[in-house]
Amino acid sequence: MKVAIAIDSFKGSLSSVAAGNAAAEGVRRVFPDAECVVRPLADGGEGTVDALVAGLGGELKRVTVTGPAGKPANAKYGLLSDGTAVMEMAEAAGITLVSSEEKNPLYTTTYGVGEMICDAIKNGAKTFVIGIGGSATNDGGAGLLQALGFRLQDAEGRDITRGGAGLAKLAKIEASNLKFQISDFKFQIACDVTNPLCGPSGASAVFGPQKGATPEMVKELDAALGNFSRVASASIVSGMFGASGDASLYPGAGAAGGLGFAFKAFLNAELVPGVDLILSETRLEDFVRDADVVITGEGRLDGQTVMGKAPIGVAKLAKKYDKRVLAFSGILGDGVEAVNAAGIDAYFPILRRLVTVEEALDVQNASANLASTVEQVFRLLSF
Repeated sequence: MKVAIAIDSFKGSLSSVAAGNAAAEGVRRVFPDAECVVRPLADGGEGTVDALVAGLGGELKRVTVTGPAGKPANAKYGLLSDGTAVMEMAEAAGITLVSSEEKNPLYTTTYGVGEMICDAIKNGAKTFVIGIGGSATNDGGAGLLQALGFRLQDAEGRDITRGGAGLAKLAKIEASNLKFQISDFKFQIACDVTNPLCGPSGASAVFGPQKGATPEMVKELDAALGNFSRVASASIVSGMFGASGDASLYPGAGAAGGLGFAFKAFLNAELVPGVDLILSETRLEDFVRDADVVITGEGRLDGQTVMGKAPIGVAKLAKKYDKRVLAFSGILGDGVEAVNAAGIDAYFPILRRLVTVEEALDVQNASANLASTVEQVFRLLSF
């Protein structure tokens, strides 16, 4: 028997690889000779770096960068053996890095994201896989560009201040001092929103309030991003290095306070749904194709799982080859029945008795519960 296993992490408990190994143990209790392949799974958000580094044999790197509020931040990223850097934007510009008093998208910056990229290039990275969820910023990626060597200047030729507000004075973008040749690198961005840069469904209006923006600030930020877009479109920089056409309208340009726009317009990045990007990076399809059964899951399966979460990405891939898909989770939530119609043939919670939250999250308990549940399910398959 061949079993392909790709389980998202059980937050606060099992990592993706640990969950996969526990499931494999359960399978082998029934089929000792089973060929179980465990692949890391994530959706581009929190846990992506750890999952891919552990599952694909990379190493973690740490670098001190400029945090969103200007304070130093200790950011980590993964460097895989093939020269791929795996990053989470939130490590350098995430909402968790600012206090309630520091939440102000007029001034928070993505500068640290650019510093993280520069560090990875020094360490030999050529390809970048970057998740951009959970930002504290609304600067359109201007800080990122400044860290990479772009000069964003006002009408008098002075560098604009960092943060969303500074973009209101942007008049010129200059690229003669870039720290690397953009065409030498490939950027793939895990992006699960389709919002444009500006307007009622843009970065400022939809996500700004979560980052501390008042209604007045939303208007100011939206106007500033609009100015950024106009200057970028008129600049030779955009034509030479980035996307053709108006990148501000590209689905996902408004992600992470407009960071998606900077990646698309200036770095010619691909903006891809997070789980699709991770599945491609881990080459799960190569293993699903020949599998008899596919196992997936996450800490909580519920009605929201079908809204682009990782287990559904696995299920869709498996159904491409008409494979049976089994899902395991810590608990089940409302609306979980929807996962059946989305490609998961059967799902199973792993808790075996009434326990406290602490007991449920204990790594040893969770691993044992997952292995035992998988074992019992596969006993049915042995008949």
